[in-house]
Amino acid sequence: MKQYKQLTSGLRYQIYGLKQAGLNQTEIAEKIGVDKGTVSREFKRNKGKRGWRPKQAQSLRDERCGARINGKCFSSDGWAEVERLIQEDLSPEQVANRLELEGVLKISHETIYQHIYADKRNGGDLHQHLRSQKPHRKRYASGQERRGAIKNRVSIDERPEIVAQKSRIGDWEGDTVIGKNHKGGLVTLAERKSRYVLAGHIRSKHAVGVTAVTTRLLTPYKDKCHTITFDNGKEFAEHEKIAAELKAAIYFANPYHSWERGLNENSNGLLRQYFPKGIVLTNITEEQVQEAVERINHRPRKALGFRTPHEIFFGVEIRYTKQPLAVALRT
Repeated sequence: MKQYKQLTSGLRYQIYGLKQAGLNQTEIAEKIGVDKGTVSREFKRNKGKRGWRPKQAQSLRDERCGARINGKCFSSDGWAEVERLIQEDLSPEQVANRLELEGVLKISHETIYQHIYADKRNGGDLHQHLRSQKPHRKRYASGQERRGAIKNRVSIDERPEIVAQKSRIGDWEGDTVIGKNHKGGLVTLAERKSRYVLAGHIRSKHAVGVTAVTTRLLTPYKDKCHTITFDNGKEFAEHEKIAAELKAAIYFANPYHSWERGLNENSNGLLRQYFPKGIVLTNITEEQVQEAVERINHRPRKALGFRTPHEIFFGVEIRYTKQPLAVALRT
């Protein structure tokens, strides 16, 4: 992923000089070390009636991004950090609270939303990093499970109470995400306390492949795998093999009770940001899957006090934002 770089007044004058020298947008971008899209957007968003000029461009940018909090303006560095985190697919609420948690700056998520929508009106693409929520269709049960009984399944009703308490690391929920026309998919696993996510690519929904990927994903964390709660899909028919390999207890949610694996359902929704419904998942790569998982595990979560799943799962504390930031926005 190319690093986002905020254009400063000095860079705008450099762009002007290079443009006057006859360089095209791609060449200008290479010279100043930014993505060519940054230069292209600059010319589109910050031009006046007489075309693009550096002084006027800076003024337009400052007017657009001059949001105030408690009477103090945000600096270009402050907005650059906000935009960088948005481009890492964090929500405005996650950005605002993580920045405050790390003592970088204080900003409301409403202000960030206003900034994103202003950016969109001016031709920017920050809005593309927001999660889009489609209307949720409710699934009603007919009262009977039609997918066939799984041999020797143990009901969630027999699961230890400690699992529901989310007081320890090591209790997982498991599911699959399937592509269009049942072509390709993902095995997904979510750890209940930390919300840490694992996912792996599968060519089909057959039990043999699902079993192999599930054990591969969890084997490095066998010491953090006490229980797994699956849905009732036949792809988990080899659950006894998984249990023996991982030395973990396996339970199954009740049919059509998706809320019993609410965390897993939520995690699947997060993955759908990168692998939307309606696409074939046969040709995606394992590298693409792990890049999406890495982003999700490093998102600050409100339920975790805006710590990340990675921090909670591994018991570490990392600094997510760049340090130090010379932005005097704290009151």
